Amino acid sequence: MSALLSVNGLVKRFGGLTATDHFNLELPRGELHALIGPNGAGKTTVMSQLTGELRSDAGQIVFDGQVIGGWPAPRRALSGIARSYQITQLLKGFSVLENVMMMVQARLGHSFRMWKPVLREDALTRPAHEALARVGLADRAHDDVMALAHGEHRQLELAMALAMQPRLLLLDEPLAGMSQAESATMIELLQQLKRQYTILLVEHDMQAVFSLADRITVLVYGKPIACAAPDAIQSDPAVQRAYLGEA
Repeated sequence: MSALLSVNGLVKRFGGLTATDHFNLELPRGELHALIGPNGAGKTTVMSQLTGELRSDAGQIVFDGQVIGGWPAPRRALSGIARSYQITQLLKGFSVLENVMMMVQARLGHSFRMWKPVLREDALTRPAHEALARVGLADRAHDDVMALAHGEHRQLELAMALAMQPRLLLLDEPLAGMSQAESATMIELLQQLKRQYTILLVEHDMQAVFSLADRITVLVYGKPIACAAPDAIQSDPAVQRAYLGEA
């Protein structure tokens, strides 16, 4: 498989702290690749550099054959890079459907008009309903967004990302704060999305990571110390010492 995303020598410094230290990654099309490491390892910083929310100090990002390091975040999103966040970011005061429609509007370049006529526009509502159906929230479309449980908020954020019709999904701890039942639902959903999308997953739930990932990169102090299939990562002595533990 050809690489959809190639990252070479990526660096990000905050004063004297090197948060990303010459990070490299080759992400083939259709792969679910997990990025793991201790708290403060730089995982979210890498995600923010890929989306353009943080400007890199050095290195190159190539997405689908184009060097995108100088592109602003909106251009990267419209090119096919969608992200979910550690802390759910939803629009309070709107319905579940309207939250997803906002993303469809952004993708299509529609102007923001009064909600009443917008809710009758099939070009906006149909893709939004389809995205909600894909994440199991079809029956919650007209509920207020704050009426959803935490796990459903995470599903909704994923629907919002899917509404952008991405080619690359960046998922930053999608299982954070979930109950066991909610986690099982999200893991099943991500299993269904595998191969349909190229996915870079940051997650602390190791059971989920090892069941989902095709390959895993381990990040420590901003530097990758290993990149391999799950079985090899689990048995790597350096990874055990740095993150997984001897057990």
